[in-house]
Amino acid sequence: MEKQKETMRYGLLDRDDLPSMLGSLTKEQLDELCGEIRQFLLDHVSQTGGHLASNLGVVELTIALHRCFDTSRDRLLFDVGHQCYTHKILTGRKDAFGQLRQFGGISGFLKPSESIHDACITGHASSSISVAQGMAHARTLLGEDYSVVAVIGDGALSGGMAYEALNSAGASKEPLIVVLNDNNMSIDKNVGAMSRHLQHLRVQPEYIRMKQDVKQVLDRSRVGERAANWISRSKRAVKSMVLQCSMFEQMGFTYLGPVDGHNVLAICDLLQIAKDMKKPVLIHVKTKKGKGYSYAEQQPNKYHGVSKFNIATGQPLKKAVTNFSTEFGKELVRLAKTNPKICAITAAMPSGTGLGTFSQLYGNRFFDVGIAEEHAVAMTAGMAKQGLRPVCALYSTFLQRAYDQLIHDVAIDHVPIVLGIDRAGIVGEDGATHNGVFDVGFLRQIPGMTLLAPSSYAELRGMLRSAVQHTDGPIALRYPRGGEGAYTEDHWQGQAAVCLREGTDVALVSYGIMINEALQAAALLEAHGVSAAVYKINILTAAFSDEFLRQVSRCGRVAVIEDVMHAGGVGQALAETLALQQIQMNWIRLFHTDSSFAPQGAVRQIYEYYHLDGNTVAKTCLEAIQHEKEHTGRSSI
Repeated sequence: MEKQKETMRYGLLDRDDLPSMLGSLTKEQLDELCGEIRQFLLDHVSQTGGHLASNLGVVELTIALHRCFDTSRDRLLFDVGHQCYTHKILTGRKDAFGQLRQFGGISGFLKPSESIHDACITGHASSSISVAQGMAHARTLLGEDYSVVAVIGDGALSGGMAYEALNSAGASKEPLIVVLNDNNMSIDKNVGAMSRHLQHLRVQPEYIRMKQDVKQVLDRSRVGERAANWISRSKRAVKSMVLQCSMFEQMGFTYLGPVDGHNVLAICDLLQIAKDMKKPVLIHVKTKKGKGYSYAEQQPNKYHGVSKFNIATGQPLKKAVTNFSTEFGKELVRLAKTNPKICAITAAMPSGTGLGTFSQLYGNRFFDVGIAEEHAVAMTAGMAKQGLRPVCALYSTFLQRAYDQLIHDVAIDHVPIVLGIDRAGIVGEDGATHNGVFDVGFLRQIPGMTLLAPSSYAELRGMLRSAVQHTDGPIALRYPRGGEGAYTEDHWQGQAAVCLREGTDVALVSYGIMINEALQAAALLEAHGVSAAVYKINILTAAFSDEFLRQVSRCGRVAVIEDVMHAGGVGQALAETLALQQIQMNWIRLFHTDSSFAPQGAVRQIYEYYHLDGNTVAKTCLEAIQHEKEHTGRSSI
């Protein structure tokens, strides 16, 4: 990893001994350091893009955690990892922030291969408590001595996995600290019963501290032990009358808080108490998302994930343009206007999936279930079973969580739900945990599933219109992050595959946004005297027709370009079909994301990394044709 040396000065933040001296800083120095870190974050994220509001909100909390724990030994987990930037700054990666989320730079999430201070990989929500409990069990069984702390946001608590973990961890009695970062937001406004429950929890830190002090005094004598038992019984009775018992206590956790999440010393007090308890403890920390930057404080959802922006105005440096998500939302609104049975479902992503306008116009038909993709898909199935036309919009990377529901609750019973699979393919800077490169493989193997791949806004609109009228089982549309490319045509009239360009020497086959790379490669090949046909697949789950196979085989050479994993992809299926039908080809080339986890970086860089870009596809085909000519002494070109 190449570091970019920092030229700006930030006072305390620039000191080489900062991590080790955190414990000795005064309140005034801590406040100064928090301000420096916020300025550092603004200076860098405004230039690289990244997750801003969440990181501004946890500066004090992260400093408190590093004052109380040694993350080279103690295990500190940030759920999702959106809020790990201060942690990275404090663990030796400050000078690398010029390359944050860039190709070859540091990740925007926890990444153990990057630092010993990163306990585990992160990127998806609600898993931190499960992983933390596993680490706590390992510590105990191996006879080791370190603390395990999981930091989870109130938004992530809408995910079912978090409750499974709380239930198990509380019953285990294993020493474990869960820090609940409560900012009343996930990406959009939090929803659900848990959000309302947190608003009513009011157990003061002073009460906990007094209880600890009294217990220490009474534990010194036999009389005190009897008194402590009596006080404990009385305390439970009084508390049940005066204070609303939290669900966390009912699950076996000791609940501490809420505490001001922007008071380092107050947080440290509760962390020390929790550490001394040697049992499952949950600390409720109240923070403000976007803290210290007025634009982010006022609109935390807008500044959750940002591109490069002007700090003074808060405006992005690149003008926002329409994209597949917004076009999807617009078309769904148009369809819902004339069809009262159409409903929209999403999992904590109304703005990200383009459903903001739908939620405003048709609030009674819009359902945000929180970070709960499994529930979203199963609920969608229930709605469809009873006669509604539900459309469930999820990111490809998060749809992976609902694989079981797609099979069990949807496909087996042939339920006609509609899936909008956003961020399909390569998404770029968020890296391996967010690239949508698995959906084609796992959806193509589900019996009865129909998978459509629009390549332009016009095709997206047409396919969505077809999808809401589709009653023969589940149907899904996969579309990329961002906007359309040079291809803006509409070749969707229900055909599984269409020919965009005639050719005789090589057949280039692709779908979705990658059709732009195929068309570019065909133009480059033509410039070198090679006639390239371009075929666009519209329905990825349809069997290849005899006519399509005849057209491809006439070229004698075929190259398939797709932005997904090799296994289960269209290229693999086509190669298998040609082999099984004993159709002789000069050669077959499959361009895909290999069998590895795609790195972070700009989308164009990842295309080049995997040789998916039009230039490399053309070059590879030319080399294959030349190799063929050299070894056979002839060529049909």
